[in-house]
Amino acid sequence: MSKENRKGQELLHTPGGVRDIYGLECLLKLTLEEKAHDVMKSYGFHDIATPTFEYFDIFSKERGTVQSKEMFKFFDRGNNTLVLRPDVTPQIARCVAKYFKEEAMPIRLCYTGQTFVNTYKYQGKLQEVTQVGAELFNDDTSDADAEMIAMVAESLLKCGLKEFQIEVGHAGIFKGLIEEAGFDEEDAEALRKLIVSKNFFGVEEFLEELTVPVPLKEIFIKLPELLNDLSVNSEYVKKRTKSKEVLEALERLGKVEEILTIYGFSEYITIDLSMLSGYSYYTGVIFRAYTYGNGEALATGGRYDKLVKQFGVDMPAIGLVIVADQLMLALSRQKLFEDTKLGGTILLYPQENRNKAVLFAEEHRRNGKVIRLLRKSSKKSLEEYKEYAKRMGAEVLLYFEGGDEPEVVDL
Repeated sequence: MSKENRKGQELLHTPGGVRDIYGLECLLKLTLEEKAHDVMKSYGFHDIATPTFEYFDIFSKERGTVQSKEMFKFFDRGNNTLVLRPDVTPQIARCVAKYFKEEAMPIRLCYTGQTFVNTYKYQGKLQEVTQVGAELFNDDTSDADAEMIAMVAESLLKCGLKEFQIEVGHAGIFKGLIEEAGFDEEDAEALRKLIVSKNFFGVEEFLEELTVPVPLKEIFIKLPELLNDLSVNSEYVKKRTKSKEVLEALERLGKVEEILTIYGFSEYITIDLSMLSGYSYYTGVIFRAYTYGNGEALATGGRYDKLVKQFGVDMPAIGLVIVADQLMLALSRQKLFEDTKLGGTILLYPQENRNKAVLFAEEHRRNGKVIRLLRKSSKKSLEEYKEYAKRMGAEVLLYFEGGDEPEVVDL
């Protein structure tokens, strides 16, 4: 192989963490995105499109989004630091503060777009993912919380997923407990990481090294086990804490659980009092959806009542994200995709029948048909075109060999 050819071959590879999607897989992914988007539209959400890159400060540590080292950064001609968006929510919060600052009633916005997170290449995670999301502003009710969670359940079901669980927690539980315990920021972060990783023994050992009231210590150790039965678990926590924030969080979760029962999604809901999020801007109810065979969440979301205020407008908000790539992976592994073809019709014709073929194709396209015109080469057999039609996922192959109408070729 020549040096020039070798160089060309090297350029065929994509960077780590990104990939090409084409053909049937691309069709299936776009179909999923459309189905999830349709659910959001049916709930009254309107589309918004934000830039692929923004100023670094939109996603800075103070905003509570991903860490600086996890962002793809570059500079413009004015030497301003720009980043590929790692998260869409802060962008939409910026937009709302800019365009809807006088609006006091609810604002419903939805979107589909890519996000970019600079993970370590050896983690095996995608660095570019597609998100279908929705954000609801100016509604601080438990009804809004439940509606967003219901929308996640409905989206996953509409996309064809049958078995999944949406874990629901509250950011105020951990926050209230660490404030009552008097932890400094460093100790609170160390404990948060242990709880997130479900390191129960690590939590116990960590607390032994600190001066923590016994009732609070019991809650922290028990947190990872406080699942499902909210009434029983709430009583356990209430007997051991005086934190107003924790008590209000438990009451809020009870209301949300009650409303989700009305929606009919109780079987898909698990209340998890130990739930925490990687995004520190969440202030209230938080949630994540999982299914078997997938370690990553299919959907995430939560309430972030203080984020918009960082852009100059005090406005409560809650959002959700369906991660299309993870949903694709789940449906594929669980063999839940229906037998699908790219579809359409290939209309094959020899040069002398070009006129008839073009007119035939135009007429049928006007009636909503998908027609691909293909002039037959005298050097290729009909059998080769049949094999090509199969490879391209065509449903029908027509051959305009002669006469006024094409013949159907058996595939």
